[in-house]
Amino acid sequence: MIRVLLVDDQSVVRAGFRVILNLAEDIEVVGECGDGPTAVTLAARLRPDVICMDVRMPGGDGLSATRRILESSSEPPAILIVTTFDLDEYVFGALEAGASGFVLKDTEPDELIDAVRRLARGYGLVDQAVTRRVMAEFARRRPAARPRPEALDLLTAREADIVRLLAQGMSNAEIGRALFIEASTVKSHLGRAMAKIGTRDRVQTVVWAYRNGVAEV
Repeated sequence: MIRVLLVDDQSVVRAGFRVILNLAEDIEVVGECGDGPTAVTLAARLRPDVICMDVRMPGGDGLSATRRILESSSEPPAILIVTTFDLDEYVFGALEAGASGFVLKDTEPDELIDAVRRLARGYGLVDQAVTRRVMAEFARRRPAARPRPEALDLLTAREADIVRLLAQGMSNAEIGRALFIEASTVKSHLGRAMAKIGTRDRVQTVVWAYRNGVAEV
């Protein structure tokens, strides 16, 4: 059973998400709250697998809460940012703080359920409708650093190529076509690369690529 914590200052939003997620037999909403500080407390007590986190809350923002939750646990939950702003600065800050991805508040019920399942399985994501826009905007707002030799030394040439293409918003299938390899081979290489650099999911791998200058190599 996937345990979910809902964090949003609007009770009607939490109620709607709770109804949607409870439709899935493998998902259980174990708690909810309306501000960041309470989210930190509940995350430590309830140990959810996924937290659906709003970013703008008057009682304490989701950005600070995301950072505190991920820094305070050796096995932190996956953070799914749920926002009305698809390219809001808060979203990029949350991704840099360690969130595994985001969806928009008007996402379809099935897409929300799928997002929770994906994060619980260790796959980060952003809303499919804005994936490439997010990557492009992230690159514009967070220009890639100069390549760090010590970072590149962690990866084989093939792994570095795959991470670079991932940072451009490509799927495994698209990366495979670009490199003339199977998508399953891309998945294997990416898994090894993530283990080497210590990232939990695809989104955080993209963040690592921009921080370490791998994105533009």
